[in-house]
Amino acid sequence: MTDRPARPGPGRARPSRGLLTIVVATGLLFLVSLALQPESLSRSSFLGMLPFAAVLAVIAVGQTLVVQQGGIDLSVPGMISISVVVATHEPNGDNAKLPAAILLAYGIALAAGLLIGFLVSRLGMSPIVTTLGANALLYAGVLGISGGTPRNTTSVLHDIATGTFLSLPHAVYFAVLITAAVGFVIKQSVIGRRFEAVGANAAAARATGLAVRRHQLAAYVWASLLYCTAGILLAGIVTAPSAFQGETYLLPSVAAVVLGGTSLLGGKGSPVASALAALFLSQLDQFVLTLGVNAAVKNLVEAAALALGVAVYTVNWRRLRDWVRPAAPQASPS
Repeated sequence: MTDRPARPGPGRARPSRGLLTIVVATGLLFLVSLALQPESLSRSSFLGMLPFAAVLAVIAVGQTLVVQQGGIDLSVPGMISISVVVATHEPNGDNAKLPAAILLAYGIALAAGLLIGFLVSRLGMSPIVTTLGANALLYAGVLGISGGTPRNTTSVLHDIATGTFLSLPHAVYFAVLITAAVGFVIKQSVIGRRFEAVGANAAAARATGLAVRRHQLAAYVWASLLYCTAGILLAGIVTAPSAFQGETYLLPSVAAVVLGGTSLLGGKGSPVASALAALFLSQLDQFVLTLGVNAAVKNLVEAAALALGVAVYTVNWRRLRDWVRPAAPQASPS
């Protein structure tokens, strides 16, 4: 009797296509970088890139939760910026005031997430319109607190975010722990399976008795809290962060989610794949900048990566191949 390969059981999920794809793509990118621009993978460059990759990974995990519910969160720049401003302006260099500032930042994030989630899940407002409006309100808060001027971070927050353990920045460990925790809940728990079911088909989930609105609300709340966490880390990484430090993170957050294989229509997604895609995008930016091209090219590269990610997971490549190479006509019987 021959042995059959074990099938994945309930507790052993098979890696998603998106996860496998981004792992291969990231490996290839590092090989290309090593061959063409080894400076982009020098020790100083790599360790300098990792904290920002960690920040983007946390943001991408939050965006993944929203996209899994069929939405998209355009409040990312405002949420990150106000978290940075609160974490730097409120303490004003005083380490003793840092805990209160962090609690205030999370309070703002919680309120923003609840407001967005309520408007989308309870009132049925468009996620795009709602989060865009929330982003404007958050930017108004940024201007009200900071006046648009930067301020130095506290020494404690800087040490927390940029200190190292086993030669890796602390921010990397924060990102890994957050990604692992969210990934475990989404993929290995009953709560996660219900969350994905609601995102895949809200009507069917409602028919089975699932609290659809509660899951949609939770997605925006947890996403806002994750953006806040990323903003606090960013405030510690950058010595004197801009008051609008989050404005460059919207496109990369969506690109990371798409490259990680999460459908923009909602349903199944992989926070781990999104986090790896954040590393991919960060190294891609590093590679492009070491080529000496204009910094504006960075946005074009991110847009191209987003378009490629959409194409990889949505285009019917078999049908396209058949259209490009039509089957040869069969010879008629003589």
